[in-house]
Amino acid sequence: MNILAIGNSFSEDATRYLHGIARARGETLYVANLYIGGCSFEKHFRNFHSEGRVYELQVNGVKTGFYVSLKEALLNRAWDCVTLQQQSAASTCFDTFMPYLAELSSYIRRYVPRAKQILFQTWAYERDSEKLLKLNGYTEPRQMLEDIKASYAMAQGEIGADGIIRGGELFDAMLSSGIDRIHRDTFHATRGLGRYALALLWYASLTGNSVVGDAFDDLDEPITEKEREIAIACVSSLVS
Repeated sequence: MNILAIGNSFSEDATRYLHGIARARGETLYVANLYIGGCSFEKHFRNFHSEGRVYELQVNGVKTGFYVSLKEALLNRAWDCVTLQQQSAASTCFDTFMPYLAELSSYIRRYVPRAKQILFQTWAYERDSEKLLKLNGYTEPRQMLEDIKASYAMAQGEIGADGIIRGGELFDAMLSSGIDRIHRDTFHATRGLGRYALALLWYASLTGNSVVGDAFDDLDEPITEKEREIAIACVSSLVS
C-alpha cells in the first residue's frame, strides 16, 4: 500500500513508525509525508498553485533532505491513500478549512483519481498548555477536541472523504485510560508512546488489520508494556 500524507509536524508524528509496524509484520507500506511545519490548508492551496518545491519529503518515517512540489509528489507513484489535515491551531474552526480544502481535494483527484482521501483528525493540546488556554479561551482539552471533531465531520461531508483517522479521539481515550502524558511540548506527540499510538491508529484505519498483540519496539523513546496495552486497546476500540 502506498500512503501519501499532505500535512505538517502532526503527520510527521503520526507516520514516524507506520512503515516499521507494517514491516515487523512482514507487510510493505510505502509512507511519504510532505512536511512544512504548521502548514495550513490555505498554505497547501497556495503551494499547489505556485508548484514550488517547498515540501520536505519524508519517506517511511525518515527525512530525505529532498524538497518536492505537491504535483511532483502526487505523480510519483500510484497512491492508494492520500491523507489531509488542517493546521492544529486552526482545526477548531471549520471556516478556516474552506474553500482551500475543497480546492485541494479536487486537485488531488485530478492527478490520483483512484486514491482514497482520508482526513487526519488532529488532537487537543495538553491541559494547562498556554496554547490551549489562549486558543479561543479553552479551559479543558475536551472543549478543544469537541470543536476539532465537529470541524472534521463537516469537512468529510464537504469533500466526500473516504474516512477520518481519529487522532484526537485516540489521545483523549488514552488519557482517560490512565496515561499521564502523551504530549512532548504540550502539543506535539511524545516521541515514544504518542507517536507509536498514532502509527497503530493509522495502520489499523488504513489497512483494516488488527493491532492486537503488536510488539513493534524500535522506538525513539521506550514505553512500558502497560502503556503498549493501553495504546492497543484504545486503537482497537476506535476502529472496531
